[in-house]
Amino acid sequence: MKNNHFCCGILIVILFAKLFPSIGNAGGILKPEITVKYIAVSVIFLNSGLTLPTEELKTAIFQWQLHLLVQGFTFVVFPLIVYGLVSVLQYTFLHPALLEGMTILSTMPPPVSSAIILTKSVGGNEAAAVFNSAFGSMLLGSSNVQVPTQKIFQQLFTTVVLPLIIGQIIRNSQYRWLQRQRIPFRTIGHVLILFIIYTTFCATFSRTDIQMDTLSLLSTIVLIFCLQLSFMCFLLLFSSHSMFSFTSNDSVTITYCGTHKSLTLGIPVIEIIFEGDPNISFLSVPLLVYNPMQIVLGGMSISLFRQWLIDQKTKRRKPPFHWYHV
Repeated sequence: MKNNHFCCGILIVILFAKLFPSIGNAGGILKPEITVKYIAVSVIFLNSGLTLPTEELKTAIFQWQLHLLVQGFTFVVFPLIVYGLVSVLQYTFLHPALLEGMTILSTMPPPVSSAIILTKSVGGNEAAAVFNSAFGSMLLGSSNVQVPTQKIFQQLFTTVVLPLIIGQIIRNSQYRWLQRQRIPFRTIGHVLILFIIYTTFCATFSRTDIQMDTLSLLSTIVLIFCLQLSFMCFLLLFSSHSMFSFTSNDSVTITYCGTHKSLTLGIPVIEIIFEGDPNISFLSVPLLVYNPMQIVLGGMSISLFRQWLIDQKTKRRKPPFHWYHV
């Protein structure tokens, strides 16, 4: 724990959220409906625009195999696996609406914040993470689902596209000045992710409309934990297989972007489609559990992923073995 200050920070903010949930809940002092939804996301993409070389962004756009894998897993493989799991779990004691919430969770796009920060913190392909996070949300906005499409695209433009462009303009015109400032971009990313974790758990701990027995809640938490951890391991192993040409940095991006789900888009979709449904609280539980879980698991895995990247690079540098060396 001494060498993992970020992990300590995660535990502290979760405890603080439990003790003082009203501070970081919607309408509280921190105003997460503004500070997280708009300011934090904008800073994340401005951060990316300031640090990413333009050539990397251009290259990332044309990495169609990586994008196809991330989006295909997010919107096809993930839902199919969860659908099969739900088909089995319907014969258990779990509430049918809870299982339907699992299905809804599986169809959500990746968020436009956590996956990028975690990828950047580890040292993965940040440019590809930026593209896939934004593209996934745009796919939901352009679908047949009855969501406020215009509002989604306006928010994506003001919090994603515009800050990214501004960051690129500043980087290309004031690069030497930026280098001299030594801005702690990684630290800024860590602070933002801790802030997002705190406000997310505040919102979870503040909900009083969820009337669920302890066994069902614990079963849901364990189920989602195992599901997400399994998906992370699968994507990391699958994308790093020799049959693909992905780099280790690409595999990190694929793992985070392919397993993360958006809470800020998911909850409004549930509230719009299932308005008036008496089981709406059950429908939202899987997403409310999955979102904090993905951030905590992601934060805890940062040091492991960093070591994995170092090990992969070390393996590549080793000279090939020849019998005459014996």
